[in-house]
Amino acid sequence: MRGLLGITLRLSKLVNGIAGIALTFMVFLTVADVIMRSFRRPIPGTYDLVGFAAAVVIGFSLPFTSWVRGHISVDILVQKFSRTGRKITDIFTRAVGTFFFSLSGWYLIKLGMRLHSTGEVSLTIRMPIYPIAYGLAACCFIECLVLLCDMVKIFGGEYE
Repeated sequence: MRGLLGITLRLSKLVNGIAGIALTFMVFLTVADVIMRSFRRPIPGTYDLVGFAAAVVIGFSLPFTSWVRGHISVDILVQKFSRTGRKITDIFTRAVGTFFFSLSGWYLIKLGMRLHSTGEVSLTIRMPIYPIAYGLAACCFIECLVLLCDMVKIFGGEYE
């Protein structure tokens, strides 16, 4: 199981790094576009590229954020449970999350296949959209691995 945990952590860090690069790109592109607009020379396709980068930032940062438990959780009620009750709740929520993200990943693959077969592109720069759908699908499956690793840690007593 240690191998699965290590691989999942490395994958999560990798896609989080890609999210960081996309965020940096998005900031620099937006600043450059604002500056160029003051000279009446806007950068064509900024809207499309910022939209794609935003999707990458959100989707690709999710697995690592989940790994480090950097998300917001409201567990006022769960804190009142016994240790066993908290474990059961944690396992249940991770199982539901795994189901949701595997379903989301599957539908994103189907969407990517449809976008690829129809040749769907962005409006201004005519960039294909399907790679974004495939990337987000991959991140959904990595999130499934993170949630499975959480369950392994819960069973092993390493999750608190």
